[in-house]
Amino acid sequence: MKRMKLIFQAKANKALDKYEDPRETLDLSYQKQLELLQKVRRGVADVATSRKRLELQMKQLQDQSDKHETQARRALEVGREDLAREALSRRGGIQQQITDLQTQYAALQTEEEKLTRASQSLQAKVDAFRTKKETIKATYTAAEATTRIGEAFSGISEEMSDVGLAVQRAEDKTLQLQARGSAIDELLASGALNDPTGMAKDDITAELERLSSGSDVDNQLEAMKRELAGGPSANRQLEAGNSVGNAADQGVSDAEEVRREGEGR
Repeated sequence: MKRMKLIFQAKANKALDKYEDPRETLDLSYQKQLELLQKVRRGVADVATSRKRLELQMKQLQDQSDKHETQARRALEVGREDLAREALSRRGGIQQQITDLQTQYAALQTEEEKLTRASQSLQAKVDAFRTKKETIKATYTAAEATTRIGEAFSGISEEMSDVGLAVQRAEDKTLQLQARGSAIDELLASGALNDPTGMAKDDITAELERLSSGSDVDNQLEAMKRELAGGPSANRQLEAGNSVGNAADQGVSDAEEVRREGEGR
């Protein structure tokens, strides 16, 4: 059970670390420090308020003490020693209260001074942390931007990797189709594959047709020359030449047909 707990904590910590932004963490820490500083300041204000209240109470008691002292003097002047004694007795009680309040006042004053120093020290730490926080945030942002740019240029990022793979696949398919087309052309040219359209010719057939075509053109050209030079008799020779060329073409075609039938067998 303990091991499962550790594994769960490790995986959860790894998942949280992936989504954690140090800049947001720093801002949150700074906000908490400001809240603590505000609490300390409120504490200083509360202590100062209590100290001021004690000052007012001591002033009021001192006024009453002075009044009783005046009353005692007047009572003695008129011969009323009993009234003077009572006034002095009351004055003594008030003086005791003033002494107690002075003790509390001194304690509050000491506490106020201590809290004031703590507030000033905390304020300095908060200011220093704010400066450091902004520096770290700026450095982190710059490093993040640099990393993203570097990944984009080097193709490490996921987006660029996908694009690179797509381009590579397209190039591979293009080369494969080109190689297949070239192979088919070579097979058709060599006669290894039969052309269903009957248009493809092997090397021998193409050479025979070329020779036949060239001979036919030469015969016709020679006949035309004779026709222009000799008149009607040359015209008959031209027709005869055409017949010979046609016969040669028919002979080539017959030879090709025989060769194909032999290959079919």
